[in-house]
Amino acid sequence: SDWLTTGPCVVEFEDEFAKVTRARHAVAVSSGTAALHVMMAALRIGPGDEVIVPAMTFAATANCVVYQGGTPVFCDVDPATLLIDHRDVARKLTDRTRAVIAVDYAGQPCDYDALRAALPSHVSLLSDGCHALGGACGNRLVGSIGDMTAFSFHPVKHITTAEGGAITTDDDELARRMRIIRNHGITSDHREREKRGSWFYEMVDLGFNY
Repeated sequence: SDWLTTGPCVVEFEDEFAKVTRARHAVAVSSGTAALHVMMAALRIGPGDEVIVPAMTFAATANCVVYQGGTPVFCDVDPATLLIDHRDVARKLTDRTRAVIAVDYAGQPCDYDALRAALPSHVSLLSDGCHALGGACGNRLVGSIGDMTAFSFHPVKHITTAEGGAITTDDDELARRMRIIRNHGITSDHREREKRGSWFYEMVDLGFNY
């Protein structure tokens, strides 16, 4: 089409990606790193907050916490699977822990049941599913297990949009917040404004060009 960004194909892609991952929402962004950052921003991670991440991962998993002024807390991985060790997660929990990012390394889903059992109810369980599109844990697909899941469409991943990423979630409010954060904190994008024939928009948060 004649759209190069934020056009109707983005919404179609999000809808199809949500179906494939069995999530309620998919929010497209410009990279997997942007997906991780938007998750942190949607949770309002900030100074004084801690987010537990595995030591075996790409830099972006920890960097996204630092972008928000939070502190990444590294924990061990299970040497048999190279996946985050829920026992060490439990040891690293403090009263400042806001979230855990479980990395589905080399396509293997983490033990989310054990992680959920280890976490207090106020700590978000997030997934870095950039390696694991199409992976499953029993009858649950990666993308529908964590509170939010980040995906990458970089050329080395399962599917590519040259660059790109997405976040999946079943939480309506988090999805709404992420769609604003990815677009400078603005309440509507170009397609939505064209659809209603209005130029008007509001900036309601500090967002990014993602």
